[in-house]
Formats: sequence, structure tokens, C-alpha cells
Amino acid sequence: MSKLERFGISVDDGLLRKFDHFIRERSYRNRSEAIRDLMRAALVSEEWSKKEIIAGGIAYVYNHHKRQLANQLLDIQHGFHDLIISAQHVHLDHENCFEIIIVKGKVESVSSLYDQLRALKGVKFIDIIRATTGKLLT
Repeated sequence: MSKLERFGISVDDGLLRKFDHFIRERSYRNRSEAIRDLMRAALVSEEWSKKEIIAGGIAYVYNHHKRQLANQLLDIQHGFHDLIISAQHVHLDHENCFEIIIVKGKVESVSSLYDQLRALKGVKFIDIIRATTGKLLT
């Protein structure tokens, strides 16, 4: 583990009050923990914007009674087999399924997979979870 560095920042008192409210709502023990998480989030965003090799997930809910939709989803996933690390399928109820696909690869490929899945009729919700390979967080 690397050594901890201390630094000071100057913040408008109104902004600091809002930040303190923010961290209390999220059960942070102190400002340092919250600032570290915000810094990591900024670095993950930077990693994605630089089009590096990234990790993440694509989560979606779909109607499994929609004709041929499950087959279309699988066909698209097979087209990205080199990108997909894992996939989890859950039956939410009689009509709806939830899947999350864990991916690692180039941002352009993840975006292409996301766009193809999103375009299918019967996909009710879809979102990308941006994560990191961890290389920029050392």
C-alpha cells in the first residue's frame, strides 16, 4: 500500500456545507473517504475518455416473451465474444429478464455492443456501468 499524503484545499463555505450533507447521506465516515472516491471516479472517467482498454458492465432488462429477442441478444453477444468476460441472466418475473454483461476491451467496442443491444425492440432498459482495469488508480 502506498503512503498517505495530506493536502489542504480552500472551498467556499456554502459548497462545503453541501458537500458535508452529500457525504452524510452516503454514510462516509469523513471528507477524505468521499474525496478519494470522487478522485477515483474522475480517473475512471478519464480512462474511458482516452479510449483506453476499459472494464465495465452493460445491464439491461427485456421482455423475454418478445419474439426472437432472446436469440437476437445472444447473437449480438456471440459477435462480441472477445469482449465479454461474463454474463449473468436473472428471471425477474414471468415476463421480464435482467442481464448484466461484464466486458473488458476498447471503449469503441463496448459502445458498439451497447448500441446494438439498445436498438433491439423489447429491451426496456439498458445502461453502461463504467469501471476500470485499475491501471490508472495506482
